[in-house]
Amino acid sequence: MASHALAEPNVESRAQIPVKERLIVALDVPSVELARTMVDELGDTVEFFKIGMQLQFGGGIGYAQELIQKGKKVFLDSKLFDIDETVERAVENVAKMGVNFLTVHGNGKTIQAAVRGRGETELKVFSVTVLTSLDNDDLADIFGRAIDIQELVKSRAEKALEAGADGVIASGQEADLIRQLVIGKVKVLDQSGYERPFRIVTPGIRLPGGAHGDQKRVTSPSEAIKAGADYLVVGRPITQAQSPRAVAEEILREIESAV
Repeated sequence: MASHALAEPNVESRAQIPVKERLIVALDVPSVELARTMVDELGDTVEFFKIGMQLQFGGGIGYAQELIQKGKKVFLDSKLFDIDETVERAVENVAKMGVNFLTVHGNGKTIQAAVRGRGETELKVFSVTVLTSLDNDDLADIFGRAIDIQELVKSRAEKALEAGADGVIASGQEADLIRQLVIGKVKVLDQSGYERPFRIVTPGIRLPGGAHGDQKRVTSPSEAIKAGADYLVVGRPITQAQSPRAVAEEILREIESAV
C-alpha cells in the first residue's frame, strides 16, 4: 500500500501538465462510428478522450485500443466496484491496454485493490467522490438522512489519498477544498519510491450561458482550473456543438488563461 511523505507544496507539478492534455472530451455517444467521427472532426485539437459506460458497451473497449495506437490518451470511466480480487484482476487487464486514466468507486478497499492491479504501470487510478449530477437533496434520498456534499467529498478525497489513488473525480465547486486538503502531501510508492502527484479531474463543465442538462454542480473551465482542477472532462458542450472543434479551441484558450 502507498505511504505518504510530507513535502513542500509543489506548484510546478500542476504547471507541468501540457494545456492540451488538460481537456478530456467525453465520447458519450452510442456507437464507435459516431465516436470515430467526433474524434476525426476534432483532429489534433484534442489529445485526450473519455470512454464511459455507454460506449464501453458499444465496442468502446476495442475503440480505446484504436485511439491508443493513434497516439491519443484514453480515460476509461468504468467506476469499478466489486470484490477486491475481481477489481484487482480487472485493473491488471486495463493496465495492459495502455489506458491512461481509470475510475473506481470511492471505497478504500476497492481503491487499494485497483492500485495493486495497476502495479508499476503508467495507469492512473481515480476515485469518484460525488457525481456532479447530484445535490444535497439527492444525497438525502440515497442515505436516508441529511448529508453535506462538501463533507462527503472531503471524506472520500481523504480516503482516496490514504488508499493510494492518483487522484479523484470531483466537481469544480469542491476542487479548492480538495486542493487544500492534499497540498504538501506527496504519495510515495513503497516499491519504487516514485512520487505520484494527487490530481483532480473535474466533470460538469459548462460554458457561461450554456444549458446545464442533468448536471447540478457545474463550473466554467476557468473557474474549475483556478479552484484547483488539473483536468476538465467536457462532453455535450463540445460534442453537441455546431462546431465541436471551435468550442474545444475556445475551452483550451480559457484553460490556458486560467493556468
